[in-house]
Amino acid sequence: MRRARVVVSGRVQGVFYRASCAREAEARGLTGWVRNRPGGDVEAVFEGLDAQVEAMIAWCREGPPAARVETIEIRDEPPEGERGFLVGR
Repeated sequence: MRRARVVVSGRVQGVFYRASCAREAEARGLTGWVRNRPGGDVEAVFEGLDAQVEAMIAWCREGPPAARVETIEIRDEPPEGERGFLVGR
């Protein structure tokens, strides 16, 4: 089990990044959450099997079609047993 926190910068708000991220995470069987940050970034936490988390991180590097990802920060954390996948503000 792996937990990764990612912060995605660029044109990632107002382009359906959160909704697309949640859909992709759920399709991969991941749990966690995604939310906008005040500075214009998107932050997400993914928990699941390592290969699933890695696939989600790869998706985050591109995002949905209207997004323009400039940077992505990744930090591994101890799993917390997230349930479901939530979309925050």
